[in-house]
Amino acid sequence: MSSRIDRVLADARARLHRLAAQELPAALRRGAILVDIRPAAQRAAEGETPAALVIERNVLEWRCDPTSDAKLPQAKDDDVEWVILCSQGYTSSLAAAALQDLGLHRATDVVGGYQALAAADILAELSELTPAP
Repeated sequence: MSSRIDRVLADARARLHRLAAQELPAALRRGAILVDIRPAAQRAAEGETPAALVIERNVLEWRCDPTSDAKLPQAKDDDVEWVILCSQGYTSSLAAAALQDLGLHRATDVVGGYQALAAADILAELSELTPAP
């Protein structure tokens, strides 16, 4: 029997069109915005993510919601393609689903998270892309 959180995670992922690590550069080239939600200590231990906005998980919804007083300039409307990144691709799935709950239906995440990007040697390619404004 699976735990409640396993069921919540499965439900969240069923709504997402998750990206493989190799698909991320193309998504960024088409205008997707990569958001690294890892806490500072985890980013320091694992490494930074080139071309990513850093928005820690506890404020993600407020920064991405185009109707929020605390929104970022990138949160122009509900059609923004937010690609959420965490360390291994678990928390990012829940976070992307939370953005979808706000009406941001193009929100998704990266399968395997930062670790998948590092293992696939995608970080070097991301460093050649312009970071999100």
